[in-house]
Amino acid sequence: MYDIRFPGFGITLNNVKDGITLFGVDIKFYGIVITIGFMVAYFMSVSYAKKTGQDEELYLDFLLWLVIPAIAGARLYYVIFSWDEYFGKGKGFGETLLDIINIRNGGLAIYGGIIAGVIVAIFFVKKKKANIWVMADTIAPGLLAAQAIGRFGNFFNREAFGEYTDSIFRMCIPVDYYVNEGSLYSLVNSGVITEKMANNLVEYDAMSWISVHPTFLYEALWNVMILVFILIYRKHKKFDGELGLIYVWGYGLGRVWIEGLRSDSLMIAGINMKASQLLAAVCVLVASIILVKKRLDYGKNISEKK
Repeated sequence: MYDIRFPGFGITLNNVKDGITLFGVDIKFYGIVITIGFMVAYFMSVSYAKKTGQDEELYLDFLLWLVIPAIAGARLYYVIFSWDEYFGKGKGFGETLLDIINIRNGGLAIYGGIIAGVIVAIFFVKKKKANIWVMADTIAPGLLAAQAIGRFGNFFNREAFGEYTDSIFRMCIPVDYYVNEGSLYSLVNSGVITEKMANNLVEYDAMSWISVHPTFLYEALWNVMILVFILIYRKHKKFDGELGLIYVWGYGLGRVWIEGLRSDSLMIAGINMKASQLLAAVCVLVASIILVKKRLDYGKNISEKK
């Protein structure tokens, strides 16, 4: 029941749990992975800050400012676009509040965390009299690494996967893993499994499995690709903020197509549109405009100096 298969590559991962129990306390891998991501982002940022002669303490201060608002923003974004899930009829205030603050089983949207991070950064740079563009360049690689790592929290939770596929990249999860959600019909009715998944179950070890796009993995690999590009390119950056803008553009571009594959996307009520896909497209557009403008300004300045 806890196995995960990648049949196209002949890989079977046995007994993949979503957490551990220490001294009677359940600790979810989701939270551990998110914490590791924060720490990797911090150490990568400090390392680059040191190489470029920046104040390393600035990034520790920013991390301390950022952690709680980023998690709160990621959760708020998820709750807003999953309103009916948390504010259902018959639920009291206390029960609703507990559901909202319980993030151990997932329910964090990275774009909410990024939006909160940008707001925090605006206040932070004013307070510290720092250069927000330089900070964006410094933080971008670590943020990409953190997002790549963080997606494996979705892997342990068996969430954020795509629609049915029989491609070589398919990931198979036993239907029995969701036994607490009820019957196959109730799983489809609740949105855990789509009708297409239910109509295309595969059989392994006398069990029924769904076969889906591992979109968590697609996004993790995409982030690593953008990260490698930035690490190679950053010695040649033309202006402060270029790396940060490349991050916004690159991550957004990947999110547009990956979100299109997902079966559990947060939707904008009334217009049947995926919230993160739309936001990602806007980010790509805005980043493109700013990159082009700053590139033109850079070229103009070089010409004038000649």
